[in-house]
Amino acid sequence: MGPLPRTLELFYDVLSPYSWLAFEVLCRYKNIWNVSLQLRPTLIAGIMKDSGSLTAMRFLTIVKLEHPELLEKVSRELWMRVWSRDEDITEPQSILAAAEKAGMSTGRARELLERVSTPQVKNQLKETTDAACKYGAFGLPVTVAHLDDETYMLFGSDRMELLAHLLGEKWMGPVPPAATARL
Repeated sequence: MGPLPRTLELFYDVLSPYSWLAFEVLCRYKNIWNVSLQLRPTLIAGIMKDSGSLTAMRFLTIVKLEHPELLEKVSRELWMRVWSRDEDITEPQSILAAAEKAGMSTGRARELLERVSTPQVKNQLKETTDAACKYGAFGLPVTVAHLDDETYMLFGSDRMELLAHLLGEKWMGPVPPAATARL
């Protein structure tokens, strides 16, 4: 284990299957590597025009603002809907179903969905997307490692072995033994 604090930022969009790969791997390794994983919902359309995930990413943004403890679960449920079950996550009912499956009450999910177009949510998503661009993002996922006053930007879900090296940690493949024990 390297020196603390070690923070990783994952900029992602649920429309990106490669973001999902990076998300799952980093969620599995965050405790093994003892890193603080900061999930940063980012609008890929702000980087790559016409992606179509605006409402879903705004919803994740308000979840992060008001229920950060549910962000990982809601993100995963949206990925499951679009990439495992071929369901349309641009539809409000699909977003609500993902939130409910992740443990959010129907009423609370509806309330948050009604607020996705507020200036606070729009501005936060824009700020996060701008932050990814400032790190040099040209697509997603982007993982930013903050180590010993240095910042490293890694693009793609196939850079986890390099990330492990930067952290001074062991790479044990996409599903480390500790994660398989929980499955």
